[in-house]
Amino acid sequence: MTVQVLKTLGVGRRYMKTWPMVRQLSLYFPEYRVIRATALAIRLMPLLALLAGGSQLYLYGWAWLPQAITIALFFISLPIQGLLWLGWRAKHPLPLSLLDWGNNLSAKLQGMGVACPPLGASACYLDMAVILKMAFERLDKHYWEAL
Repeated sequence: MTVQVLKTLGVGRRYMKTWPMVRQLSLYFPEYRVIRATALAIRLMPLLALLAGGSQLYLYGWAWLPQAITIALFFISLPIQGLLWLGWRAKHPLPLSLLDWGNNLSAKLQGMGVACPPLGASACYLDMAVILKMAFERLDKHYWEAL
């Protein structure tokens, strides 16, 4: 069980780094908002955990140590929750409409001479993220404005 959770966290981290952070996709996919929130939480939550736990101990004394630890663990768990969701989403299979759109995008990239394999029947959101990242690097802005 714990090995699977660690793998999901790793996949979530890789998905977070692979997904193109482009505002046009935020209308269609929640990943943009989740990745931004998770990246912010990774930077800020350890500091907030220390401040919240330390303030509990400072105000109420060592008798409140269990509550201070609980509050600190809550703040530290927030970025972990984001990474778990991203890992779950990365392994989730694509719906047929996105599969078709991804294959069209892959065909357009292959027509431009980019080595981009089409999505298979068992494609997941991580595969879609790889294609989207290549597409945003190589396609012009007019294509994305029409989206």
